[in-house]
Amino acid sequence: MERDSLKALLRASGGAIERGAVFYLGDPSLAPASEDPAELLWSAAEGVAEAKGRGWLRVATGGTSGERRWARHDEHTLTAAVRGFCAYFGLTRVNAVDVLPAYHVSGLMARVRCAQTEGRHVAWSWKRLEAGERPKLDSTQGDWVLSLVPTQVQRLLVSPEAVAWLREFKMIFVGGGPVWPELADSAARAGLRLSLSYGMTETAAMVAALRPEDFLAGARSCGGVLPHARITLDEDGRIGIAGESIFLGYGSSKRTDEIFWTEDLGRWDEYGHLEILGRRDAVIITGGKKVQPQEVEAALRASGEFNDVAVIGVPNAEWGEIVVACYPAGGRAPDLAQAVASVRGAMKPKRFLAVADWPRTAQGKINRAQLKALALK
Repeated sequence: MERDSLKALLRASGGAIERGAVFYLGDPSLAPASEDPAELLWSAAEGVAEAKGRGWLRVATGGTSGERRWARHDEHTLTAAVRGFCAYFGLTRVNAVDVLPAYHVSGLMARVRCAQTEGRHVAWSWKRLEAGERPKLDSTQGDWVLSLVPTQVQRLLVSPEAVAWLREFKMIFVGGGPVWPELADSAARAGLRLSLSYGMTETAAMVAALRPEDFLAGARSCGGVLPHARITLDEDGRIGIAGESIFLGYGSSKRTDEIFWTEDLGRWDEYGHLEILGRRDAVIITGGKKVQPQEVEAALRASGEFNDVAVIGVPNAEWGEIVVACYPAGGRAPDLAQAVASVRGAMKPKRFLAVADWPRTAQGKINRAQLKALALK
């Protein structure tokens, strides 16, 4: 995609703010007014010169961790991501229904994929979709794709009409968090062509994805690596990513290392597919033992006592940290004894917290920073 075409797309999306020749793509309620003053000064003084080179597009990232940063992209990184995406899935034209905001990387890339392949992009409100208002897919345009987060899949599965609509998609990309086994199995039984994926703002969305036919056959990994990316694991399982779509640095800084090391932990399965184990910086150390919140959440969901649950670590004088399981208040009260019985050893939560206002971002992710703040009160 040419630079002028991408800039026109960003302007039309309504999610971008221009500061000189630099474009900021982020939640308008948060930034760039709240950005560091030094960064704004850089944008004013040097932004025009920088924008003639690389990294003129700043995409907000890190909102759920509490550390908000701006990942630098441009037409080169985004075009590389689209090229690898199309090659991996064998697509020449991308038609997408998009329920994510334009300032989220998945919402951005849905627009870029459609524009670059001359496909149709249909922006749709998640609230309308959840309420039963679904756009009609024009099959004469070709196959359609959709991106959702796991909780959105869970909510749509309860409606037979929504499930029938979801079956019309060639692929339903699911990212933004782990997909628990029960949800994946329910989606497979419903015949939904899910593609579990892995990526982030820094990588211009997905760099690994599971093909839908493998999902329906029982695979539950994040699949193979897309051709525009290279993924490596260090001795501790930390995920490193390189390739043409990788961001160019945060803010005014320039990334110098070839490999971008994430805080995610992974492993390769027997088929050479990527499995995500959780975040290195989210590991809870309780009584000297390491606990991955993702494993505890999977066990608690398997108990059948929770529709939604998030596990965090909270400082404790005796244990260092304790495992705290948070869940939305209201509805049927869970049997906590039954829930604890489903978890083994050090992973057992020492505390459960019912949260009245379940904190989620606009992208549907759980805001763990807010949950931790509530747990510390």
